[in-house]
Amino acid sequence: MLSGNRTWNFENKPVIISTGAVGGPFEADGNIPNDFDLLHSDLWMNQDSFEKAHKLLMDEACQKALEKAEIQKEQVQFFLGGDLINQITPTSFSAKTLGAPYLGLFGACSTSMEGLALSAFIVNGKGANYILTGASSHNAAVEKQFRYPTEYGGQKPPTSQWTVTGAGAALVSDKGEGPRVTSATIGKVVDMGISDPFNMGGAMAPAAVDTIETHLKERGVDASYYDLIITGDLAHIGREVSLDLFKKNGTKIDESKYVDCGLTVYREEQPVFAGASGAGCSAAVAYGHFLNRMKKGEINKILVVATGALLSPLTTKQKQSIPCIAHAVSIENGGV
Repeated sequence: MLSGNRTWNFENKPVIISTGAVGGPFEADGNIPNDFDLLHSDLWMNQDSFEKAHKLLMDEACQKALEKAEIQKEQVQFFLGGDLINQITPTSFSAKTLGAPYLGLFGACSTSMEGLALSAFIVNGKGANYILTGASSHNAAVEKQFRYPTEYGGQKPPTSQWTVTGAGAALVSDKGEGPRVTSATIGKVVDMGISDPFNMGGAMAPAAVDTIETHLKERGVDASYYDLIITGDLAHIGREVSLDLFKKNGTKIDESKYVDCGLTVYREEQPVFAGASGAGCSAAVAYGHFLNRMKKGEINKILVVATGALLSPLTTKQKQSIPCIAHAVSIENGGV
């Protein structure tokens, strides 16, 4: 199953039998509102804290995935997920609600594909029949932890990104109908010395390039094999940096087939600076928008590369650089 040092090829091709995608009011006004299963009209979501609203997002994404598959939560053998809040408490509280054996993950904004890669690995090895995996973020909860509370109204530079209020979940099984997880490449930490927490895209771009180039080499395919290569939340700055690095390394990438979740979720007119970010960004956009396109047959082979900045409020205050990571998962229609 191992190709090279970092890529798993899944012979049994685990199936994504259903997904759930939930968003907030800013996402409802965005570019792909019809790809969410549920959209909230305000950030509070009838909760008394933003952290409780954050937890609700994950609850609802999981519930939507279960409802669409007509699977009871008691049939779920493992739940793998994470978020950006200290000790991933929103996800852990969701795990309490779900009641399934739980593996909490922290890969920052790369958590969605970390979870999918591990879920596919377990299912491929016949370690489970049904696994739920997902990731989430909430703008008002996350921004006050890593930047400034929204109420503070602090000015942001053009390189900054807007944290998505959203969650995405996938139900992975050893049987059923749906797109199949065919391989995964696990990222390694790349740190180019950037210490600006308002330039996440620039910091994460080298990690994305490293993982994509490793994946293509170890799987023995060209970038043209995929209909789309989808990064998580590099946004405008990170996308341009990554394209420069591909060119420098001699890796051929068709720019029209190289897209970003952080540039997909919102309209250009929305005031999101360089684009979107957040653990819920790649989760909601991949499991909502792009898998919906796969189910319609518009695209058949995608590589989703979720990127994460592994900083904390403490390391930022101590002026440390930002270690970054990216995990890639290939998803393909049919029995390929």
